[in-house]
Amino acid sequence: MAQPPSPARLFQVKYILCTFTRGNLRRVELNYLVQSKAPVKGKSSTVSYDELKVRRAWDAALAPVKALPMQAFMLYMSGGGVQIFSMGIVFMLLLTPFKNLAGMNESFAQFAPTNSKDPKALLTLPLQKLVFVACNLLTLGVGLWKCRSMGLLPTGSGDWLAFETRGVAPEISLY
Repeated sequence: MAQPPSPARLFQVKYILCTFTRGNLRRVELNYLVQSKAPVKGKSSTVSYDELKVRRAWDAALAPVKALPMQAFMLYMSGGGVQIFSMGIVFMLLLTPFKNLAGMNESFAQFAPTNSKDPKALLTLPLQKLVFVACNLLTLGVGLWKCRSMGLLPTGSGDWLAFETRGVAPEISLY
């Protein structure tokens, strides 16, 4: 048997718009009548609440990747030289993944299912946490790439000359 339609609620929305053109103040009032249906209460609300928590956990897991284009633009705008501004941006980019990973269990505790024994456990939302770790490692990789392009990482053979041993000179070995 079909349920009867839920009662509708009517809301009146009133906007007052004031414009000032050529020394004249003009006031326009706009009235709207909005109809809203009341939400259905019952057993399905707890299931939808857990589903909503899982969706929010996925949003939190993908948040570092969503911030990556903005951070890449900031890196591009900071330039390739070693200045205080570019160093600050690179330091922020390298430090943020470690801070995120240190507080991972606390940030995902609010999204734990209602039947979870320990919301701050490592295995509470394993797939979302794994994606969160991967996204932060990607952010860390972008920061290390920027350090390499700025010449801050020792990647060439000339960077390690202090640790190389010198061979015997040919003039001395002629005895």
